[in-house]
Amino acid sequence: MDRIDLQVDVPRPKEWPGSTPPLSSKAMRDQVYAAQTIQLERYRRLPIRWNSELFGSYLRTHAALDKASAELLQITLDSLGLSMRAYDRILKLARTIADLEASADIQSRHVAEAIQYRQLDRQYIVTEEPL
Repeated sequence: MDRIDLQVDVPRPKEWPGSTPPLSSKAMRDQVYAAQTIQLERYRRLPIRWNSELFGSYLRTHAALDKASAELLQITLDSLGLSMRAYDRILKLARTIADLEASADIQSRHVAEAIQYRQLDRQYIVTEEPL
């Protein structure tokens, strides 16, 4: 399971639950293009172009977390028993979520959302029977 970035089971809602309607396809496409532009600009002098290509020191530099976000991610990794590979994937995903919001910094809400996309890890670990 560690090699899959997004793992989400999404049931189809009968009606939209929130007061704010969902993004239109065009608005979502525009948001993605804006995030791509942010990434291309951020990495223009590096041998990478996208957040998915971040590794090692590039990942630690361009996806740095504040103390609260780092603690949230560490608590999650410890409680779910996730690997460092999972840590890196969550970090890359949080960086992308921040880019989609045009946020220069990764905030706790970005980390929390990225963690939610690892829900199948949580389901697997929680339901796993001890040997």
